[in-house]
Amino acid sequence: MALLTARRKAGLNLGTLTSSRADPQRNIDWILLACTALLAVIGVAAVYSSTRPLMLRQGIDPFLYAERQVIFLIIAAAAMAVVMAFDYRWFGERSGALYGATLLALVLVLIVGAVRSGARLSFDVGPIAVQPAEFAKAAVLVVLAWFLAEERSDDVSYPRFVTSLLMVGAPVVLIVLQPDLGGASVLVAAAVGVLLVAGAKVRYIALVTTLGLATVAAALFAGLVDRYQLGRIEAFINQNSTEERLQRLVYQVRFAKRAVSTGGLTGQGWLEGPLTNGGYVPLQWSDFVFSAITEQFGMIGGGVVLGLLVIMMLRIWRTAQLAKDRLGAYLCAGVLSMLLWQVFQNIGMTMGIMPVTGLPLPLVSYGGSGAVAWAIMLGLVQSVHMRRLR
Repeated sequence: MALLTARRKAGLNLGTLTSSRADPQRNIDWILLACTALLAVIGVAAVYSSTRPLMLRQGIDPFLYAERQVIFLIIAAAAMAVVMAFDYRWFGERSGALYGATLLALVLVLIVGAVRSGARLSFDVGPIAVQPAEFAKAAVLVVLAWFLAEERSDDVSYPRFVTSLLMVGAPVVLIVLQPDLGGASVLVAAAVGVLLVAGAKVRYIALVTTLGLATVAAALFAGLVDRYQLGRIEAFINQNSTEERLQRLVYQVRFAKRAVSTGGLTGQGWLEGPLTNGGYVPLQWSDFVFSAITEQFGMIGGGVVLGLLVIMMLRIWRTAQLAKDRLGAYLCAGVLSMLLWQVFQNIGMTMGIMPVTGLPLPLVSYGGSGAVAWAIMLGLVQSVHMRRLR
């Protein structure tokens, strides 16, 4: 006993039982981590159920998409572990290089990216499509948070605000040109969240919003946005349209809403949803995955998913309050605002109250780039939480 006491006093690391309370390994937010894992598991089940009918009709292994999603999640888990292992300030110190690499990738994808439905969103690496816009979320957040944290003041000065605007505006414009209006809106949401916490004046925030809307409007009038993207907005305004040109988009939302209502309170049962099992909702495994969950597991299943997402948001907000410095608080604020906006937009378009933008439901929808990008951002939040006592 005397020897053990002496070692503790000497500060020797004998494992988690004798290490300091400030040791990062002892300060992981296990609730946030559990919510992340549960959403990922639910996502795999939803991806399998919504892709199974299509795969069976084509004579393909029905587990194909689910297996690929599992691989994506393993890569995402590794990425999260790596980010958690580093002090979040380490990423801030290298934010300039990350930002430059992001801008370069966004430019290159416009030149040599794969074309799908008239948009250049990704690089094709074998069977995998890598979307730079997804990773831009983390890179832009880090550089913006680092830049604002350098000003040790409770307010954001006007010159620093304008510089922040330019930093966010450059990738937003490049993403709009792909065109990916949904991805661009997430960056704007991140900027608004960080600037609010940093103490920017309300009129500054209004300016950010106006700039974002003006950028989209300019792209529309200049003909830089594909007609398919414009059709999504028209379909939202005219959801009862019978015009042939808008029918496919109207069809998506219409059947997604029917799937949600068909689920009722408890759902139709696993693999028993008539619309999901019949493959009536195009891209249900990505854009409209929430409709697959609610049709099969009802309002209760949808409530579980929303509950987990709300708990995640509360834990991120708590970490922002516990952060030891401005950088940590700003990073958490940005992740929280992006998560809140993306969840609202995805479920909103499923319910027909928001236009279809192609934004996936974080950690649930099918997709490797999105899964890894969100794992990186949640890893940053964990890094802030783990080092709050140091």
